[in-house]
Amino acid sequence: MSLFAASRLSYVASGSALVEDASFALEAGTLTALIGPNGAGKTTMLRLALGLLEASAGSAQIRGRNIAAMRPIERARLLAYLPQQRPLVWPQPVRDIVALGRFAYGGGPSHLSSGDADAVTRAIASCDLEGFEERAADTLSGGELSRVHLARALAAETPVVIADEPVAALDPRYAHEVLELFKGAAGEGRAILTVLHDLSLAARYADRLIWMNRGRLVADGTPKDTLTEDRLREVFGIEARVDVDSADNILLDIRGPVSMDAN
Repeated sequence: MSLFAASRLSYVASGSALVEDASFALEAGTLTALIGPNGAGKTTMLRLALGLLEASAGSAQIRGRNIAAMRPIERARLLAYLPQQRPLVWPQPVRDIVALGRFAYGGGPSHLSSGDADAVTRAIASCDLEGFEERAADTLSGGELSRVHLARALAAETPVVIADEPVAALDPRYAHEVLELFKGAAGEGRAILTVLHDLSLAARYADRLIWMNRGRLVADGTPKDTLTEDRLREVFGIEARVDVDSADNILLDIRGPVSMDAN
């Protein structure tokens, strides 16, 4: 049985189908990248799968249980979610923000059990934030703050982590480091699903790619099987060359948008 499974999720708003008949599964020990152009419906689909948005049809399950029927605290112990927008109400210290990841276990910034404190310390170390623990959030760069929110999600130590564009504000070094973190978390047995716009990162780190376009899932498989020149042209409207080197690494050379004169 898959650790997480979405079945035929659909969402209609104002007479328009934003997500149609979306089904996918996440296996323990895998890193999956959800890719597609802006406006494809990726964030809406994630919110449906997480039970944060009521589906017009379909359902999602974790360990065989319907997510929409779970109490929020039950869901939070199984799923960590890192949304695109991560507002802070006040400039808390880094350790306090990361400690919020333990809320579902009764932990919080002012009362952490030894187990909660250990989880927070591990998350801070894994995101290269040691020495930042007492820094206020409003003194951090955008990239540093992104890593703090990532540490909060990892501190929950849930079997499933879902992240919506977690590397959008990061420079190339930290973007690679975040994907290395996700790869490591998957190696520990978690199921990781992340939205990525950097196709080279997706090709390098993901075990699977789920392709989405115009509200529908259009491909699901390994990068080697699904990352093709025709699909890049069809889904993203770009011309690209895709090669595989002697070490079986995918080499992606994006040439630019599809010419208006292309057949």
